[in-house]
Amino acid sequence: MRLKHSACLVSALLALLASAAVAAQAPPSPAPAHHRDGQFQNNYFDFEPKGLGELLQWKLQAALQGVPPAAQQPTPRVTADVKFVQANARAGAAMQPAVTWIGHATVLVQMGGLNLLTDPIFSDRASPLEGLGPQRAQPPGLSLAQLPHIDMVLISHNHYDHLDTPSVRALNAQAGGPPLFVVPLGLKAWMADEGIHNVVELDWWQTHVLGGVEVVMTPVQHWSGRSLSDRMQTLWSGYAVFAPDLHLYFSGDTGYSRDFIDTRERFKNRQTDTEGGGFDLALIAIGAYEPRWFMKDQHVNPAEAVQLHRDLKAKRSLGVHWGTFELTDEALDEPPRALAEARQQAGLNEEEFGVLPIGGTLRLPRRDAAAMATSGSAAPRPQSLPAAPR
Repeated sequence: MRLKHSACLVSALLALLASAAVAAQAPPSPAPAHHRDGQFQNNYFDFEPKGLGELLQWKLQAALQGVPPAAQQPTPRVTADVKFVQANARAGAAMQPAVTWIGHATVLVQMGGLNLLTDPIFSDRASPLEGLGPQRAQPPGLSLAQLPHIDMVLISHNHYDHLDTPSVRALNAQAGGPPLFVVPLGLKAWMADEGIHNVVELDWWQTHVLGGVEVVMTPVQHWSGRSLSDRMQTLWSGYAVFAPDLHLYFSGDTGYSRDFIDTRERFKNRQTDTEGGGFDLALIAIGAYEPRWFMKDQHVNPAEAVQLHRDLKAKRSLGVHWGTFELTDEALDEPPRALAEARQQAGLNEEEFGVLPIGGTLRLPRRDAAAMATSGSAAPRPQSLPAAPR
């Protein structure tokens, strides 16, 4: 009996060693194509950040041409409906889907019973240097003090007009506890250095769920860097956000690419006509696009933004990332005019792709709950996927 037991142990040990040998011989899983030796790249275009010489060439040409021209009129602004925003924030399951444009790419999104912020910047300048850099042309549509308690913050990338240090510090210190910060790969460590630890870091197509609202990080064509020494070392992204009452897309910063067709294809099975259709609202950047030789690969212009809208098959789109900071050679008020022209050429109306005044709130119809239940997209999903290897 003892000999038989010993033989079993030997057999088990040999099987274990054989399995280990096979595992050791198996090649490691290949890194995703956009992971490049500790850096990142785009799916359809290898981006090379412009150098100092090209930057100086751009600025010299701008000075000689006298651009950007002065705006013909100030960026439209309205007094925010703080009473509605605050009441809606407390409505729970009865929340009406709504978005409020705070300025630039900062939007308060109320959906699925949660309050989300995209790329929050409340500072007076989009710059690492105090007193220097692009200055805000209009105050934020909602101040930090007027915000409801923020449940989640979506950061698209680390450029200063999208990842603003004082703003994320202030949100982290909000009464009632910090929001969850969702960031692209490489930014969790930066957040930790700022004392921000309620952070989820994702790669493209990875998912996280908070309170029944599912966030999927999506690929866009852009780049990253907060200095000359860290370019392409952290990821950039857009976001698809799914709740029973709304499907939302946020482009972050992006040049035009096939990534938006890929995004539509990725979610087509949960966005059929019988399941409520495509994205109910897309927040698409329409500003900071001139001169094209410098900006085309990283920022869409309004005509490309219209094509992006059509690629996604969004029901409705809202132009953001304009009218707040003078970053490039077009006038602050040009993007909506160029959007209107591109929209007309594409046969779209203003409701299909328009803009809001700063402080303006767009209330949206609730997505069909019965159709969403049929689609299964409101079903519980894994809280997050592990970060892909770098």
